[in-house]
Amino acid sequence: MTGNDVERTEDGRYIVVRGRRWRASDPSIPEKLRSELVSALMTGRRLVKTEGDPARVMVHDAKVALGERGDPWWQPTEEGTRARLAATIRTLLRSRGRGSICPSDAARVAGGERWRDLMVTARSVAFDLRDDGVVSVTQRGERVTGREVAGPIRLIADDGLEFTPTEG
Repeated sequence: MTGNDVERTEDGRYIVVRGRRWRASDPSIPEKLRSELVSALMTGRRLVKTEGDPARVMVHDAKVALGERGDPWWQPTEEGTRARLAATIRTLLRSRGRGSICPSDAARVAGGERWRDLMVTARSVAFDLRDDGVVSVTQRGERVTGREVAGPIRLIADDGLEFTPTEG
């Protein structure tokens, strides 16, 4: 069996590896974002041997973002969706280093085709992460301090992001 020939349950929600069932990644994640999340997951897995618990945080966030942990992607709850959005934001920011993301990137991961329905929640989660010192919210290159911000915003990693790997 090659990497692409993974056995799946009939409903597609699980993969079967050596007789053991594992939750499958959310199939509605756009391919470009899926690739970035998988790359971040593999980086975290490689770093577990040398970095320990901080790298395990990376692995956990990536797996939650992919839908492999946390609420099942086929039965999202409000709390689970917020957790998945936060994990996705952290994972994408770690992946991009000094780059920025738009909250819509996280909404596309957690919401699939209905990502626009998650934009208010994604922005709220972004501001919560800002309040926790994990990210900075910017608009037109300037840091934003309030929550009542109209128009597009970008997120950048703050020093409070749990672990940013040095490995490329």
